[in-house]
Amino acid sequence: MILGFIGTGAIAAAIVSGLNSEGRARLTIRLSPRNAGVAAGLASRFDNVSVCASSQEVLDGSETVILAVRPQVAEEVLSGLRFSSDQIVISLVAGFSARRIADLVAPAGKIWRAIPLPSVAQRRSPIALYPPLGPPAELFALLGQVFEIEKEDHLNALNTATSTMAAYFAFVGHIASWVARKGIPEQQCREYMARMFAGLADAGLEVSERSFEDLARAHATPGGLNEQVLRDLTDHGVFDTLTEALDSVHRRAADVSA
Repeated sequence: MILGFIGTGAIAAAIVSGLNSEGRARLTIRLSPRNAGVAAGLASRFDNVSVCASSQEVLDGSETVILAVRPQVAEEVLSGLRFSSDQIVISLVAGFSARRIADLVAPAGKIWRAIPLPSVAQRRSPIALYPPLGPPAELFALLGQVFEIEKEDHLNALNTATSTMAAYFAFVGHIASWVARKGIPEQQCREYMARMFAGLADAGLEVSERSFEDLARAHATPGGLNEQVLRDLTDHGVFDTLTEALDSVHRRAADVSA
């Protein structure tokens, strides 16, 4: 497979790195020059990666194309390109529906949407894919666990959920900073918190038959410290605010897809 990228930002770089990690299939990869520094850096690291002179040159030589441009510039970038009818197009453009992408890449008719996360670089990402099956499922299986989605609305909901990643790090960082203010070295606080939350994530995977709500109750011993913090956050409307934030992001994504 010859894999081309239109757009060479952080996610594209993570995908290229993951595909070239030890033991992975080595594809021929062609990059657009939109982010020249990132593209040149990837080409210098991996001998199967080259930087094309233009985005059109990427298309002209690629069987499968990943669209990795920001939604703010997607129409401007894609409307000036010529796709071929037999190309497989995988869109990572947040909020752009498959139908909207199809209009921009016609006559290409094999369209998928995917949501890879930065952890594809370590091959640990959950990757939502719509529609299910097909060559993109095989490609992304090299990078993590593929969640094949039957309905585009469901993909949009998962896309909304990914908007919480920055908030997660801010949450963990706030706790680590609070602990550090008690006199513990900052690096020790950071590692402790990272390992604590990694352990909780592992527990969520290991007991997948239990809901997250069940796990919260199991960790909130009556009269205990966890119960106190959970109650205080709930009473202060933290989770209501989170729901409102997710609803707002979901509405924003729907506006982009229109």
